Amino acid sequence: MLTVLLALAPIFLLILLGHGLKRWHFVEDGFWSQADRLTYYVTFPALLVSNLASARLGSLPWPQIVACIGGTTLLLAALILLGGPLLRPTADRAGRATLSSVFQGAIRPNTYVGLAGAAALYGNDGITVTALCIAITVPLVNVLSVTALMLLVPPAGSSQHRIARLRSLALGLLRNPLILSCIGGIVLNVSGLGLPPVIEPVLGILAKASLPMGLLSVGAGLLLTLPANDSTSRWRAVIVPFVAASVGKLVLLPVLVTLTLDLLLPSSLSLSAATLGTMILWSGVPCSASSYILARQMGGDAPMMAALITWQTVLAMISLPALISLLPWLTG
Repeated sequence: MLTVLLALAPIFLLILLGHGLKRWHFVEDGFWSQADRLTYYVTFPALLVSNLASARLGSLPWPQIVACIGGTTLLLAALILLGGPLLRPTADRAGRATLSSVFQGAIRPNTYVGLAGAAALYGNDGITVTALCIAITVPLVNVLSVTALMLLVPPAGSSQHRIARLRSLALGLLRNPLILSCIGGIVLNVSGLGLPPVIEPVLGILAKASLPMGLLSVGAGLLLTLPANDSTSRWRAVIVPFVAASVGKLVLLPVLVTLTLDLLLPSSLSLSAATLGTMILWSGVPCSASSYILARQMGGDAPMMAALITWQTVLAMISLPALISLLPWLTG
């Protein structure tokens, strides 16, 4: 447990530092949006491409990773929707908007925390497995989230307006730099082309900036409050949805991944410690900050989403070390 804590502590300290820098106005508020953009479009893709282009991908159990990560995400998404009548505070549009945030909060992973944790615990092997998880998860959860929001809180306006919005979201997904960089890195690897001698060190330098900047930005985005609610049933309106999404993301999804691995691979020893540990770690990271943007754009419960992003990140400071420490027992 102590070893895991020491490995993950720098990640959470950087997140807390980012929160402190934002709160104390160490830099202008406009800095953080520009830092997010630089990380998202430049340094993070550089990390993914440089790692995947040179990784030993042939030794990884691709079918099992795809089936496990994709299948458990779909299963949890189905469970959230089936439990909707119990999880939403009311049956009206506001209640369905809250359910949409529970849905996103339970399935969308924070890629920065996942990649930083894997790098800290398992080095380059962890980064490689996480990159594959990103390639599987990011397009899947985006499609699921948009579909859920369209069904739960259908947008107002004409059918042409709805089609235009869907087209815009689809184009955004196709242009997603994380997906494109994963595909590019895999193509360079499988084709045997690799990275040109000059480009490789440039990407390596950029990659070193990605995780520190990403984690600082995660901290800067934290809002340590719960959404306000004027009704007398705060428990039903706030606490139940919050607990459901957080337990689903931080506890239930890792358990589902563990059970699925046991089913797909009767002997988990056939997986390396880095592959197994990274998959469990990836499944237990807090929800992504991009969930808030989508909730705000498509009429979801943005305050609930902001609270889930913040408090899941705080809770993950406890749950992730515990999860990795329990890994031998979970897979035994």
